[in-house]
Amino acid sequence: MTTFALLHGGCHGGWCWERTIPHLEQLGHRAVAPDLPEDDPSKGAADWADVVVDALAGEDDVVVVGHSFGGLAVPVVASQRPVRRMVFLAAMVPMPGMTYAEYLATPEGAGAITMPMDRLHYDDRGRSTVPEVVAREIFFPDCDEEDVVRAIPRLVPGAPTPFAEHCPVERWPDVPSTYILMTEDRAVSPEWSRRVSRTRLGGDPVELPGGHSPFYSRPALLAETLASL
Repeated sequence: MTTFALLHGGCHGGWCWERTIPHLEQLGHRAVAPDLPEDDPSKGAADWADVVVDALAGEDDVVVVGHSFGGLAVPVVASQRPVRRMVFLAAMVPMPGMTYAEYLATPEGAGAITMPMDRLHYDDRGRSTVPEVVAREIFFPDCDEEDVVRAIPRLVPGAPTPFAEHCPVERWPDVPSTYILMTEDRAVSPEWSRRVSRTRLGGDPVELPGGHSPFYSRPALLAETLASL
């Protein structure tokens, strides 16, 4: 039995995996989906990883899955405890020694994020809030209305700290990695996802149909894909 550590993306919480976890359990696996303190500007990717490692206490066979912004904490978790595989789901992939902002200015990182950052709202702590119209268009365009209505009120402000800080890991973990690309993603570029999968993670990505939030739009397919890894 594998335990999947499910790391949510920016402005989300562990709740976003609510439709995927039952499918993983039906396939004979366990899952933990902690709330990361990503709305707290004092917390960075190492703090996120600490939350995940604590949630995995006592677990042996672990696959760590990071969605979107949560991808920045995946190698940090893998550097702190044994994991069998790192999975980046429509996710950012950090570069050791760089801030993610610096990475985006490199040839490999160029164009990675297609989320319309200028359409977000920002508070005096630098945290971003996603308006409902943007959430529907970018996060949930192919999700059932029932899920969208339930999800949007639970979105929280996202702090930029893991984006602006230097990557907490100095060396990439010696752990097999897989990138799962969503072909209609409007937040993370599919073209970039293919590029980073091949140049950094060592192979072609797994490509699934649909937009940025397969945990709602295709929970059974996502669970089957994760279990197949």
